[in-house]
Amino acid sequence: MAKIAFLIPNLAGGGAERVAVTLVGALADRGHDVDLLVMEKWGELTDQVHPAVRLIDLKAHRTRNVIWPLVRYLRRRRPDVLQVSMWPLTIVGIIAAKLSGGWVRCIVSDHAVLSDHYGRSSHRAIAASVRLFYPLAAARVGVSAGAAEDLGRLSGLPASAFTIIPNPIAFPDHVDRSPELESLWGECAKRILTVGQLKPEKDHALLIRAFAQLPPALGAKLIIAGEGPLRLELRALAEREGVAERVSFPGYVADPWPLYMSADLFALSSREESFGNVLVEALYAGLPIVSTDTTGARSVLEAGRWGRLVPKSDASAFGAALREALDRPREIEPRRRRALELSGPGAIDDYERLLVGPPAA
Repeated sequence: MAKIAFLIPNLAGGGAERVAVTLVGALADRGHDVDLLVMEKWGELTDQVHPAVRLIDLKAHRTRNVIWPLVRYLRRRRPDVLQVSMWPLTIVGIIAAKLSGGWVRCIVSDHAVLSDHYGRSSHRAIAASVRLFYPLAAARVGVSAGAAEDLGRLSGLPASAFTIIPNPIAFPDHVDRSPELESLWGECAKRILTVGQLKPEKDHALLIRAFAQLPPALGAKLIIAGEGPLRLELRALAEREGVAERVSFPGYVADPWPLYMSADLFALSSREESFGNVLVEALYAGLPIVSTDTTGARSVLEAGRWGRLVPKSDASAFGAALREALDRPREIEPRRRRALELSGPGAIDDYERLLVGPPAA
């Protein structure tokens, strides 16, 4: 079995962090010796790290402060492979791998379409760093074809230089009802759910404005599960739109599966997504889906086959799509097959094969 190290910024409840926690746990279950390194040890996922995984705090407040603690770790532990997620930490990982002696294979992965995520003002810095350092990595992972194409444009590397592996997700075999979460819905007739951090790129304001267009007679309620800096701003918007009594902000939910299984519709209003873990989770629950037309949503939903895609920032189109989709029934079996095809055990097999060779029989 291999000695594997993963490096992420922290254990906040974002999609990339969830992927890392899922992946290190799965690899530990397969018998590998796994370390999970974080710049700083904090976040909602701290208690969800597999007990067999060593959680190592580098105590680095800034990305540039990671290099020497990481070099010392690599020289001491000598892992076979280092997997680093999220630019610019990926650049630091490559540099540290070279400074430590160059024996460790460094694999980088990005969980955002970098050109969209960081905006035009950062394009020059991103492109320069990726072009200079990504060719030095042993492998480069994109979570979707669109994300890999963006990395190719930024780095000048050919498409063949990138391995596309969808994010692995820990799907439940069984979901128990949660009376506490069930009570969030109240007596509503239609249940709309979204899950994600309350930050600008998720554009929950668009979703609230779209939800406000639904006729009150529908009896619909919206739950926005997640925590983040925009909580107060979004609550104020719900008040101004006259829907505060029908929009709930329960904060971070450690196990959102009971919410998925009890909802009637899943909505995603992001300005950019490279993959969209929550879309795959909604598919597994069999939910009708309305999403903004991002790179990741188009990939997961196969250009609209598995859900309705609407233009970004168009509240009117989003509201109309919500109204139409609320009349659609769940389709559990075909949607669940799609979710497992994307992010089931095969995704973990692909990662294991890339990191250490073919998975054990």
